[in-house]
Amino acid sequence: MFDLAEHPITRRWPAKRPGRLQLYSMPTPNGVKVSAMLEETGLPYEPHRVDITEDEQFTPEFLALNPNNKIPAILDPDGPGGESFGLWETGAILLYLAEKTGKLLPTDQARRHETQQWLMWQMGGVGPMFGQFGHFWKVAADKTADDYGIERYAGETRRLLSVLEGRLAGRDWIMGEDYTVADVATWPWVRVLGGFYDAAERLGLDDYPRVGDWLERATARPASKAAVEIPGKD
Repeated sequence: MFDLAEHPITRRWPAKRPGRLQLYSMPTPNGVKVSAMLEETGLPYEPHRVDITEDEQFTPEFLALNPNNKIPAILDPDGPGGESFGLWETGAILLYLAEKTGKLLPTDQARRHETQQWLMWQMGGVGPMFGQFGHFWKVAADKTADDYGIERYAGETRRLLSVLEGRLAGRDWIMGEDYTVADVATWPWVRVLGGFYDAAERLGLDDYPRVGDWLERATARPASKAAVEIPGKD
């Protein structure tokens, strides 16, 4: 247990509403995942912008919460047992918020494990592989001597999109009729392919019509529309 007001991170990003869950993030795909989850659950929270373009994730204050120097991270003054609680890694945060609020995670044991399976698929595959593709395609496009990185990660990105395309056959959402943490975790990364990465033609996104329809449904949700702007610029 810790006193929220005395945690190093609150010295750099003061809590105006210390009774609320504190979110430290930016609207990157991983950041949007947690913002969307918070918006979907309706849990009161206070967002703080950690500017990764200025390397704020490497500051001692942020590292005191997340030694892995990645956004997002949270502090919950009303954690397990009513004690203050800090957490990082988006998959862990999504599961924590789902269990805390009783939302977006099935109560049936088999469906619960299946949902977690798809969440882990996103964490272990979609996020890392789409991110590597984006790095070689856009961020480091002028820093590589050949197309090996682009070809490798474009191929893996398309493979993962094919998996999702198959899963969505006859389903509105990854788990069928119910929108869950699996969808929350995945759509921000699919969205960035044709958005910030500007890679729709390179990846042939039109080859995945079910994925496209699913993404349209996901991004049309009020919580999703809000999440892509959270935390906003000061």
